[in-house]
Amino acid sequence: MLDLEKKSPLAFSLALKDGRTIETVGDAADFLSNLTEAQRERAHWKAAILMLNNAMKESRYLTTATINLRSALVYDRLIEQH
Repeated sequence: MLDLEKKSPLAFSLALKDGRTIETVGDAADFLSNLTEAQRERAHWKAAILMLNNAMKESRYLTTATINLRSALVYDRLIEQH
């Protein structure tokens, strides 16, 4: 797999309750960069950030990073749980 770029798609898209959709690595990075400092200190967001950083270095972690991001969004009730 090629190295990830901002336009690279996530393993699956994430539809937020507010109508936004996170579909690409760039979307995920932008979303995570807009978290508050308090949010960044919470374990689930730390895991999501760490895994996205790992995926940027090693693309085989992209599915795990997407799952971690989805989990963090569910914990904060920003996405519907399916």
